[in-house]
This record gives sequence, structure tokens and C-alpha cells, in this order.
Amino acid sequence: MKIILDDHLLCCEAMTESKSIQIGAWLDAPGPNARVEIRNDIPIPSPGINEVLIKLECSGVCHSDVHNLLGQTPMTTNVGGHEGVGRVVKLGENCPKDLLDKRVGVKWLHTYCNECEICQVDVTGCPNQHNSGRDVPGTFQQYTISPIEGLTSIPEALESEIAAPLLCAGLSMYGSISRAGLKAEEWLVLPGAGGGLGHLGVQIAREMGYKVIAVDTGERKRELCLKLGATAFLDFKTDDVEAKVKELTNGYGADAVVCLGGASAYAQGLKLLRNCGTLVCVGLVTENLPISPFEILARSLRIVGSTVGTPEHLVGLLEMAVAGKVKPIVEVREFEELDEVLGRLQRYEVEGRVVVRIPQ
Repeated sequence: MKIILDDHLLCCEAMTESKSIQIGAWLDAPGPNARVEIRNDIPIPSPGINEVLIKLECSGVCHSDVHNLLGQTPMTTNVGGHEGVGRVVKLGENCPKDLLDKRVGVKWLHTYCNECEICQVDVTGCPNQHNSGRDVPGTFQQYTISPIEGLTSIPEALESEIAAPLLCAGLSMYGSISRAGLKAEEWLVLPGAGGGLGHLGVQIAREMGYKVIAVDTGERKRELCLKLGATAFLDFKTDDVEAKVKELTNGYGADAVVCLGGASAYAQGLKLLRNCGTLVCVGLVTENLPISPFEILARSLRIVGSTVGTPEHLVGLLEMAVAGKVKPIVEVREFEELDEVLGRLQRYEVEGRVVVRIPQ
């Protein structure tokens, strides 16, 4: 059996050595009218010291990819994507041999220094970090490089298409809810609870023992959020959200709001909190918003920013997923449809998460 395994592993590296170019989604320059082009002439990189080459099976598509595409957030690479799942096919120097053929995930947080004062508190805030699909080539291609310290082992019990969205959307929600600092049975408001991030947030918060007030609109979103475990659902088009939140929480307001939406959701977020409550900022908003320092100090409010969760958060999330407690709603599309998918995301026409299959 050992000989067969070794032959298989050697074959992985040999097949990679025989190829020099790959298929990927290429972005020449971000901007309002930018589009990605599927190309078959992208060089396959070689792993350096403490790096591996990964052959990707699929990649999730995130709304932050749209912000990168449009030039709303800095992007200095030509290949986006940061929710990739695949197998290690080539090892750089100093890499353990048992990593070869291991199924792994590629996340937004590509590298961090783990040496600075910030990293000692939270590696996701490292000022020296690099990010997949932002300043290093991402997961919208057949092969990508990852440092070994950035690898996430994907449990075999999870399908790749299910695991991919957990690497960013799920991890972002797990991290933001954790940073709210809630205790069991405390109240959490999730604006946009029926969306790609929100529907995962409902499940994660439920598993953490919190009472979730889901805010969204429409009967389909109501049914989804309640089915996933929300304590209550409020329709922002027909309900007085502020009054209803107070009513549900004995007049106090929520212990925390994890804000996933746009400017209007942020503007309303502070009003939904009780004194000493916490607003966690997750949704990407490019415009500036008026915030009253007097209200913050008078009510002892706390405002926290959260991009993604930590490696430890991801371990907890994957355990939930393997146990069947958290499962993303996934639409699987072909790689050639990526530009169309990005357009749909820009127009908010996607329910759940989209994962594209990478050509093999």
C-alpha cells in the first residue's frame, strides 16, 4: 500500500512539472466597467521555501471580489478570489512530505508576520499581511501558491463546494459574532440575515447560544431565517424595526448588532442597541457616515471592526459544518460564467453563495 501511495504522490508532482501554463480569470485593470477574461496562458508559479502549489477544484465568489473588480478597494494582482479548495500537488523547500495530496483551503488572509505587536492580539489585523486575490494571485485559476502556515485542512466529510464559502463568508461571520462578546441567551440583530453572509450568521449565532433577530425583507427570507434558527424575523419594509427590537428585548434593545448591509443599515444599527451594546462593522461601505460621539459616550456603546475570523475561529466553524450544524446555501456554476456571476453579485441578484468549478 505504501508503494502505491508514494507512486500516486510522485505522479502529482510529475504532472505539475509537465505543465507551465494554466487557465485563469484575468483582470487587466479594476474600474467601473472592468470585466474578467478567461485566459489559458497564465504561468503556473513555483512554490518557494515553506510554500506549496495547490491545484484548485473550486472557488467561492465573494462580494468583496466585486469591490476589487470595480476599483473600490485596492487590488494589485490580476487574479482575484479567496475561497479556494484543492489539493497540494507540489512542495517547496522545507515543506513536510505529508502535505502532498492533502486537501486544503486557501483563504483571504494569505500571510501575516506573527511577530508584530498586533499579531500578538489578533493576526487578522497584522499591518504586514498579504491577501489572496488582493495583492497576491488568488483562487480564480487552476493553480495557486500558499505558505504552509496559511493552509487550512479541509475535513473529508465536507464537499469542496460546501467548504469553499466557509473560508471567507462563514469565517467572516464566525469572527464578527465572536467579537461581539456576547453571553448565552443574549440578543443579536443581523440586518441582511437572509443574504450570503447573513444566512450563515443566523446558523452560527444559533449554535453559539444567542437569540437572533433576523432583519431582511420578503416572505422567502422570513421562511429561510426562521428555518435556520432565528428567534424572530423583522421585515424592514413593513415593520418598525427599531420599535420591534425594543419590544422583543423588554425595552432595552439588542446586546449586539452585526452590520452586514449598506449605509442605511449602519445608520440604524446604533439605534437598535441597548446601553453598553456593541456594533460590529462587517459590511463594506465606501461613503462616510455621521456618528455622534455624544451618543456613544452617553450610552457606553462599543464599535468594533471585523474583517475575517482567526485560524482558531475557522477550526470551530469547520467543526460545526462537519456536525451538520452550519451549511451554506450554494449555487454551483462553471468557471466560464465567472464574469456573469460577478455582475449578478453587483446587482444583488444572488441568493446564498456562488461557487465556480475550476477546470481540471
